[in-house]
This record gives sequence, C-alpha cells and structure tokens, in this order.
Amino acid sequence: MKIPGLKGFDEEAFNKYFKNTGWLMFGKILSMVISFVIARHLQASKFGELSFADAFTTIIAAVAALGMDSFIIREIIVEPEKRDEILGTSLLLRLGVSALLIPITIGIYLLFHHYSENPGDSLTWIIVILALASLFKSFTILDSYFQSQVASKYVVQVQTVCVILSAVVKILLVYFNMPLIYFAISLTLDSVMLAVGLVYMYHKRGLSLFTFTFSKTRALGLLKKSFPLILSAMMVTIYMKIDTVMLKSVGSIEVGIYNAAAKISEAWFFIPMAIVTSVFPAIIHARKTDLPRYNKRLGNLYDLLVYISVPTAIFISFFGTDIIHLLYGNTFEGAGPMLSIHIWSGIFVFLGMASSQYLLAEGYTMISFQRTATGAVANILLNLWLIPLYGGVGASIATLIGCFISTFYILLIGKTRQQGVMLLKSLFLVTLFQKIFKR
Repeated sequence: MKIPGLKGFDEEAFNKYFKNTGWLMFGKILSMVISFVIARHLQASKFGELSFADAFTTIIAAVAALGMDSFIIREIIVEPEKRDEILGTSLLLRLGVSALLIPITIGIYLLFHHYSENPGDSLTWIIVILALASLFKSFTILDSYFQSQVASKYVVQVQTVCVILSAVVKILLVYFNMPLIYFAISLTLDSVMLAVGLVYMYHKRGLSLFTFTFSKTRALGLLKKSFPLILSAMMVTIYMKIDTVMLKSVGSIEVGIYNAAAKISEAWFFIPMAIVTSVFPAIIHARKTDLPRYNKRLGNLYDLLVYISVPTAIFISFFGTDIIHLLYGNTFEGAGPMLSIHIWSGIFVFLGMASSQYLLAEGYTMISFQRTATGAVANILLNLWLIPLYGGVGASIATLIGCFISTFYILLIGKTRQQGVMLLKSLFLVTLFQKIFKR
C-alpha cells in the first residue's frame, strides 16, 4: 500500500501497525456512534449536565494517573525480575491518590455549586459516580506491563469486548428511556469492565496481582521521575476540557450544544494518533542512522496530517449545520456555527500530536510541558473573555486559538524553531508546491 506523503517508510511495517490498530479503530468508531445516539436522546440540557460532570471529574482525576506509564514500561524492561514490585507499587500509588481525589473532587464541586447563581443538587450524585471511575482506571497500569512485553494484542482484545458491552448497555438505557444518572453509572461501568478485563488477561498469562509488593524506595523514585509528566497530564486535560466546565456559567443547554459540536469535531482525533504511532518507530530509527532522512520523514508526516485535516476542515465548515441536523435532528440548534469553527482546531491538534513525538524523541519534556501549559492558560483567558460574549461560539474560538498557540509555541524556542518552521511550511502547503514544481 502506497501512503501519500510517506515515501520512505517501510510498507510492510506500516501495514503491520495498521492491522494491529484495526480493532482499536473499530472501537473508537463504535464509541463515537454511541455518543451521537446518547446526545440525540438526552437532548441539549441533560447532555450538557452529563458533559459538564464528565469534564469536571476528568480534569481533577488527571492527577491520579501520576504520569508514570512510560516509566513503568521502561522499569519492567530494565528490571524484569522486579515486575511485581514495580506494578504493585504503581498500583497502590494510583489507588491511594485516586481515593484521596474523590472527596476533593466532590468538595470542589460543592463549593462551586454553593456559589453558583442557580444552585441545585441534581448533579451532585452524578459527580460522585463519575469521580469513582478513577479508582478503577488505576488498573490500566497492567496495560503498561503488556506493552513492555510487546503483547498489546491482549489489551486490544479486552478493549474491544468492553466497547461492545458498553455500546449494548448504553443502547438499552436509551431504549428504556432511563434517567440521566444511569448514563453516568454506565460511564463508570466502562472503567470497571476495563479493569476486570485487564486483571483477567493478566491472570490468564499465569501471573497474579496477589504477588504484588510495595516498595517505598521504588514509589519515591517513580514519583520523582514522573512529576513533570503529572503536571503535563493535568495541563493537557485542562486544555481539552476546561471550555466545557467554564461554559456551565452560561447554562447546561449551552454546554450540551457546544459538546454536541465538539464530539463531531474531535471524533476523528484517533486517526492522527494511529498514524503517528504507526510511523514513528521508522522515524526514530532514522534519527539514529541518518539525520537528513529523519528530518525528511518528519516533514513527510507533517505534510500527510495537513493533507488529511485541511480538506476535512473546509468540508465541515461549509456543511457544519447540515451535519448537525443529520446526526442530532433539530435538538441542538446553534451547534452548526460552533462546529464550523471548532473543526479547524483539528489541524493544530494533528500537527501537535506529531511534533509532541518529536519533542519526546529529543528528550525535550520540559518544552512539551511548557507548550501545553501555554495553550491551557491561553484557552482559559480566552474563555473568560469570549464565553460571556458569545457562549459556545466563543468557546470554539478560544479552543482554536489555544490549539494554534500550543502547537506553534516551539517557534519561540531556539533549539526547536526548525521544527516549527517545518510545521508552518506543511500548513501553508509550501512543501507540496516545492514537490510539484520540482517535477
């Protein structure tokens, strides 16, 4: 299979990676379809309440992951005989932090709720239920073990089964017209099913959680290494979710309308992730052996992501309102203009994903954190200004500008400026025209 813009990549390896991610793509598409069904069923107000609660709990729960996944993989590879100590310590750390964050999450919400203009307790139990999900997400450290053993197919199998079961549950909730709180329970149930599936697969390989041990020294070491990534994960989550939380000041209906548009705009973000994950091993290999080829492959990757994202953004900009009506009927009036603006942020998200891998490969973790933090701060400030004026349209504009600032932050740093220039050349199709006129 010839991949436009990726000349030089190993075709066999590329196809292998995409076959391995095929089921994951199926799961993402199925989840996307179900989210559209749920949004249409709940309509703007209830969907807005659920979206707010999910975003609010997700922002705080981001700390519980502790940013240590990559370190767990590396530690197990380096010290395979310490597997039980590494996994046991990581699991207990996550469970402990998650348990601590649950009352903090509820307390912050109640404080926010107490001082809101329209107090009411309809969301309190939904917040409690969704906050509990972080406990079960702690078991995703087992995913790190499977990755360290190059056995991700077991995780994919679990995720596929969980996605199908989750879809069945949610369709039944829609069919029987269940109250909103049951949809919140179903979201937490997703985390429970994934945790059970990962534990089952771990035991199926002849291993056991009962042999896990805890080491204080190991815990301190992991926390020290992962601390910058904890901050980075928090910033990424704020960056992606803060608009939904801040829109609540306008009302649940506006939150629902905005999130209906954002669901469509973000539905295809798994595509660049799959592409970047698939081709980056070849890029890293080139870095070790041939720096000019390394930079050329990075440029080709940036070009490909622009070729995918720009035509899509143009199409959806023109037909945003029609797409909203097709998927949701007339229940989300006003989402069309939001979608037409929000979809352009995908271009910068695509390029940001690819350049983030470059920063990781070069060891520029602090720059990665700085760019995310800058984007998050810009997004918050713009939301404070634009949401009171334009509601969801203002949040869409803030997201677009925030994504642009975050992606091109690397232009401000001397050692990464060359990559920023490459991103700009790809964005404005300079490299495409250079290739055309060279023929």
